[in-house]
Amino acid sequence: MDPRGLGRESQGMTFDPKLDQDPHANDAAPYGGGDPYADYRHGDFPFTELVDLADRRLGAGVVAANDEFFAERENLLVRERAVFDPEHFGHKGKIMDGWETRRRRGADAENVFPAPEDHDWAIVRLGAPGVIRGIVVDTAHFRGNYPQRVSIQAAAVEGSPSPEQLLADDVKWEELVPPTPVRGHAANGFEIDAEHRFTHVRVCQHPDGGIARLRVHGEVVPDPEWLELLGTLDLISVLNGGVYEDASDKFYSSPTQIILPGTSRKMDDGWENRRRRVRGTNDWVRFRLAAQGAVRAVEIDTAYLKGNSAGWIALQGRNGDTGEWFEIIPRTRLQPDTPHRFKLPAQAVVTHVRLDAFPDGGVARMRLHGTLTEEGAAALRRRFDELNG
Repeated sequence: MDPRGLGRESQGMTFDPKLDQDPHANDAAPYGGGDPYADYRHGDFPFTELVDLADRRLGAGVVAANDEFFAERENLLVRERAVFDPEHFGHKGKIMDGWETRRRRGADAENVFPAPEDHDWAIVRLGAPGVIRGIVVDTAHFRGNYPQRVSIQAAAVEGSPSPEQLLADDVKWEELVPPTPVRGHAANGFEIDAEHRFTHVRVCQHPDGGIARLRVHGEVVPDPEWLELLGTLDLISVLNGGVYEDASDKFYSSPTQIILPGTSRKMDDGWENRRRRVRGTNDWVRFRLAAQGAVRAVEIDTAYLKGNSAGWIALQGRNGDTGEWFEIIPRTRLQPDTPHRFKLPAQAVVTHVRLDAFPDGGVARMRLHGTLTEEGAAALRRRFDELNG
């Protein structure tokens, strides 16, 4: 990995090599009016196809920060992109949609700049513990007040630890991103190759500044003991290790949203594809369970999809990467904005499922209710132990 981020120029992440000589080399131009995103520097990061482990919808939260004088730490995990109002000021100054700390100062009049080791930090509890594959530090609208560098560490602390427990000396924090230059008003992406299961991340600003959003993409690794205690569970849920693998179309929204916990809150909080015009074809999405499971009942919800829900669906499953696909639910008419429940005549033992939408349209949520098989539970336990070793 390039230490300055993923992909550099090929991914829209161009950094000035003279940054150490010119600390303003990565500044964005001052806001000049009009669309504030017109000069935003995007990044194309393949790992963003993976679920955001720091999604509030999964239970993530910013549990602590050493400073949030100008803007609250909770803004880091807001799902919507950051907004900018040039006229929005408060008693402490410009109000920014992100996490922003005050300007650090030196020790005395002879040392007015902060010491090299000085930095601000925020700790994020992942909504779903797992293996981190990539991180996006978004500095949208922080043009001259973004951090000069960021660093990111991660830890595995089970249960519901307090901030004091997370900051204790016996907690081992593994460095995922060393202090690295970032650009202002830009998406800064970092590919991560640590093969461990983490529960928390700590993002540091060197020495201070503002970050609009933080995204932590990866693969959920559930606790097999907890799943065993639950008994019957949603085998395809993101929280239980379900993964979106592929889809025919994801024009309007990510298919991962179909397997998020909770109910859909609005039309784009699900999977919706573009209008299909080729007769004899249909849209589809494929998922992988965390491990082999026996499905006993299925729920398909079209909440908030009224004139654009799938007309019909069918569900297939297979056991193993090379197993033959077999029918779980035959082609069935759906109603818009409606939950549908299907009782299976016999349990379906699967590792993968494929949902077909005919001819196109949206699905808000899908649930596969069942249990892990003995083989599936053993495989999940082996992976859990390997990643926690």
